Amino acid sequence: MTSSSFAHSPPAMLDAKGLTALIQALAARAYRVIGPTVRDDAIVYDDIASVDDLPAGWTDYQAPGRYELQRRTDQALFGFAVGPHSWKQFLHPPVERLFTVRKDGEGLAFAECSASNEANESNEAADRVPQKFAFIGVRACELNAIAIQDRVFLAGAWVDRGYALRRRDAFIVAVNCSQAGGTCFCASMQTGPKATEGFDLALTELPAAADGTSGRFVVEAGSAAGADLLAQLAHGEATPADIDAAHAVVARTAQQMGRTMQTDNLKTLLQDNLRHPRWAEVGDRCLSCGNCTMVCPTCFCTTVEDHTDLAGTTAERVRKWDSCFTLDFSWLHGGSVRQSGEARYRQWLTHKLAGWIDQFGTSGCVGCGRCITWCPVGIDITEEVAAIRATPGATTPAGAANGDGNGDGNGRP
Repeated sequence: MTSSSFAHSPPAMLDAKGLTALIQALAARAYRVIGPTVRDDAIVYDDIASVDDLPAGWTDYQAPGRYELQRRTDQALFGFAVGPHSWKQFLHPPVERLFTVRKDGEGLAFAECSASNEANESNEAADRVPQKFAFIGVRACELNAIAIQDRVFLAGAWVDRGYALRRRDAFIVAVNCSQAGGTCFCASMQTGPKATEGFDLALTELPAAADGTSGRFVVEAGSAAGADLLAQLAHGEATPADIDAAHAVVARTAQQMGRTMQTDNLKTLLQDNLRHPRWAEVGDRCLSCGNCTMVCPTCFCTTVEDHTDLAGTTAERVRKWDSCFTLDFSWLHGGSVRQSGEARYRQWLTHKLAGWIDQFGTSGCVGCGRCITWCPVGIDITEEVAAIRATPGATTPAGAANGDGNGDGNGRP
């Protein structure tokens, strides 16, 4: 966790060899080191062992409904925006066994699985031992997403024990963005492109030098653990010129944003326009596929399934990611509350940008742009907000959507 007393400590310098030493030092401390790597024509988060596993020389082209890897003119290690994966998959896994029940001679034996370990899925004892994660290359928007999920899972009376165990020992190496994507809008959400808190170490990759040298990083420590690890690595001191160059990288990225979202009074705007005709327009395009919720780094909706073996001697409860776009998600005794794509999209967007503030004191959007990039029909959350803002107070004629004018088919706003 970040401590402000370390966040402004004198920056240091690491080169590519130093970054490999950092990765290896974390592995030696029993961390599972995860970072960006190229797989299946995308930049995804996976196990890494050195800088050789990072996406050197790659960047990504992103637009509504489009994602493509492209070669850079240099060998930058972090010269891309974000891919389809988020760190959520490790802290809040898509499939998690909650508990198992077995018949024995005395009756039933109950075993809780509070922090699943996929590498040892058949071993219940291992399931209860959380992995220590070290995340390399966490962007500022993603740090904010992790902080939002901390509020969801750790704040309040009910704490998600599995999340708490995985989150407790996580070591985070942030990277300040040097390349904004075509669908990024973190600057307007005040969540990037510079990491300001929530990290143990933060890197800024400097542009290649005149002699072609690349892989130089200005490093800040953001926690006692980060400062301790940095002290054990061979590193240099950042010069004033290095620090100025790092600031210039972030400033340039802030000017590259592919999108913006005006957030002034946004919560009230959306909650006062639940019958706006724009909901019907976007509902006609939306496939209710749930891609936006799957790639979103903050969405947390889940469902549970109970399974038994064929012999009837063992049962388990499994939690899986779900989406407010699935018809069954809002199923009550009389059917689904939100029957139309219009109603489900409206629920997602208004919860993300308005209702979330009521629940958790913050917007649920960090401006990463994934929901825009990975929407098959290119629906743009910033465009939808701008359309409603342009004509506030407009209403869909009564009966125009599923017979009740609001798109859910049963008279609910």
